[in-house]
Amino acid sequence: MNHTVLTDRQICALMRGERPLIEGLPDEKTQVQPCGVDLTVRAVSTYDSRGAVDFDNSRRSLSARTPLDWVEGWLHLPAGAYHIVYNELVNLPDDVMALAYPRSSLLRCGVTLYTAVWDPGYSGRAEALLVVHNPLGFSLGKDGRVAQLVFTRLGDSVGNRYEGRFHGENI
Repeated sequence: MNHTVLTDRQICALMRGERPLIEGLPDEKTQVQPCGVDLTVRAVSTYDSRGAVDFDNSRRSLSARTPLDWVEGWLHLPAGAYHIVYNELVNLPDDVMALAYPRSSLLRCGVTLYTAVWDPGYSGRAEALLVVHNPLGFSLGKDGRVAQLVFTRLGDSVGNRYEGRFHGENI
């Protein structure tokens, strides 16, 4: 089986298809990288309650959140954990998965990003956990590029595509 990371040319070709790989990029020329696409921040929220997960999701509950208001296009975030929503919409084919990584600029500022696996068949606007480790905080501009989404073509289409609770969410 041959698993390959998609190149910028392959990504651009898949963006032009009937079901575009990724939509809503504020600036395609800036965001498409040699082996991925930079994702930008649409919204940031604080966590206001604890959440819960279990084996069968019967008692799963998501943490309550409060959106933060951009002030002149900026958020000044003290150290802590934040929920972010990306601008871009992703539509993964049945033979492509994706992983998002923090851009190195975040790491150089004492900030990181955590995401989950983006399974084949996923379609929607994704979310992530932004953690400001820097005790002096971090300033984030609206539409700031925080992550690079890397796409991997699988050796075959999956038998069970993503059909989870968050499928098709356009937050």
